[in-house]
Amino acid sequence: MMFDLKAMNAVLQELEEERGIAKEKMIDAIAQALATAYKKEFGKRGQIITASFDLGTGAAVFNQIKIVVDESMLKPETGDDEGSEEMASATPDDVAEVDTRVRFDDEKHIMIGTARMIKKDVQPGEELVFPLEPKDEFGRIAAQTAKQVIVQKIREAEKESALAEFGQKAGDVIIGHVQRFERGNLYVDLGRVTAIMPYEEQIPGERYRPGERVRALLMAVEETPRGIFLKLSRAHPDFLAALFAIEAPELQSGAVAVKAIAREAGGRSKIAVTANDTHIDPVGSLVGQRGVRVSTVMSELGGEKIDIIEWSPTPALFIEDALSPAQVLKVTVVSEPNPELHERGHAMAEVLPEQQSLAIGRGGQNVRLAAKLTGWKIDIVSAQTGEAVAEATAAGEVDTNPTDAVSLGDDTDTLESNDATTTSPGLPEEDEATGDRGVNPNDEEFDEVDTPEEAEALVAEEAAADSAEEKAA
Repeated sequence: MMFDLKAMNAVLQELEEERGIAKEKMIDAIAQALATAYKKEFGKRGQIITASFDLGTGAAVFNQIKIVVDESMLKPETGDDEGSEEMASATPDDVAEVDTRVRFDDEKHIMIGTARMIKKDVQPGEELVFPLEPKDEFGRIAAQTAKQVIVQKIREAEKESALAEFGQKAGDVIIGHVQRFERGNLYVDLGRVTAIMPYEEQIPGERYRPGERVRALLMAVEETPRGIFLKLSRAHPDFLAALFAIEAPELQSGAVAVKAIAREAGGRSKIAVTANDTHIDPVGSLVGQRGVRVSTVMSELGGEKIDIIEWSPTPALFIEDALSPAQVLKVTVVSEPNPELHERGHAMAEVLPEQQSLAIGRGGQNVRLAAKLTGWKIDIVSAQTGEAVAEATAAGEVDTNPTDAVSLGDDTDTLESNDATTTSPGLPEEDEATGDRGVNPNDEEFDEVDTPEEAEALVAEEAAADSAEEKAA
């Protein structure tokens, strides 16, 4: 049997470097493929054939394995029907006493008496090795079978390599390159394997180009029949914490800890941190000098706004800080949380009228994130009227009071006043019947100008009139 050993060594070296498959595993795969091909082409039914392959010389050695048995290990010579009836009549209680005896096969077994003529001290259950005649040529079917064995072994080795590399990285930030975008799922090339970022784990509004470098959180590493499944996420709250851990050494060392995160990917996030060392400012450690650390994280997230809050064991103080950047006058605890009944705490935050829109946020986002961050139900109360203008639960539901819609901002009071207008006083009024604008009655000197020539003439007349007035003065 002739092998191109130089080419084979090159292929094995490439598999080891690019796919992480050890050369020894591939040599074993080649030997198993040769044994399978030999049995397919020259073997008999029931034979156990093994092969060994020497990469240095290219020589392949084939052997047949026979198991040493004695009378106690063999089933009696009975008809197949009787054996089937025994299995059919077996009850669940008999499962532990299943007959482990086998039927004697001359191609697979050898009796203890005959075996001891070959090896004196052989014992039942041991294996004897018998060399087979080497073969140089295999048929097409045998070669195809050997190819399938090698391909299967490569897949198994890749799966083991991927598990060894990424199995311990779940929860870490990894870097890959965009491969393709298919049915909403983003496929990311990680070198040896391809990971998937589902649509719901992507940041809304982000666009990805093939070959583009992308950073994401490795959420899960699962072994499936089709290979290793790697799930990525850029929308998960843990991705935000992992990015800050990269930028802030205090988080890596444990001097600063993240207590809670509330995130709406692509929009706004709130992160509560605390310091285990009284000499460290937890908020400042994440913000960085001149905001360089938080700016880096915001840039990675496409400009997502991030509020960094110092966690407090006092619920009222924590809720007050969670509603930042709004200024809260007072937080009143209505009811404490009850873990036994799975009830969350309820608090009322009193703010000035001019701070209501800031406390609620656009679409209720600020109070909604504050409720998620603290785990409390929060009511925004006007300090002027004492009425609740918004309610938010930890589940993210926000209910704004329509009667106080004017106090929420957006200049609705100006639009609803009698003096408000959407027509410039310097423009002609629009005719309700025709929709055309006629001459503005407030402009006595209004002249319709249709062409550039007329406009130039009008400008020249005005300039001459101005010059004459100056001379007269």
